[in-house]
Amino acid sequence: MGFRPLHDRILVKPEKAETKSKGGIIIPETAQEKPQQGKVVAAGPGKRGSDGKLVPIDVKVGNKVLYGKWSGTEVKVNGEDLVILSETDIMGVLV
Repeated sequence: MGFRPLHDRILVKPEKAETKSKGGIIIPETAQEKPQQGKVVAAGPGKRGSDGKLVPIDVKVGNKVLYGKWSGTEVKVNGEDLVILSETDIMGVLV
């Protein structure tokens, strides 16, 4: 089963949260920071402007993006934990 986002939605695979602090202390899963960056797995075609023309999305599959900590909807696709975001939830592309 695959997944294709609609309109200006983007499917992102979040990076794994840090499990150790810089000092070497192991951080339990309940205290780990929620990831704020990830890799774009799929992207919709874009959304329609007020004139009815399609406005394409700026990010491409494979881009590493930075998004808000509590943005998007967490889903499980093919057993993988992913996040569905709107294009406006993405703050930028990491280069």
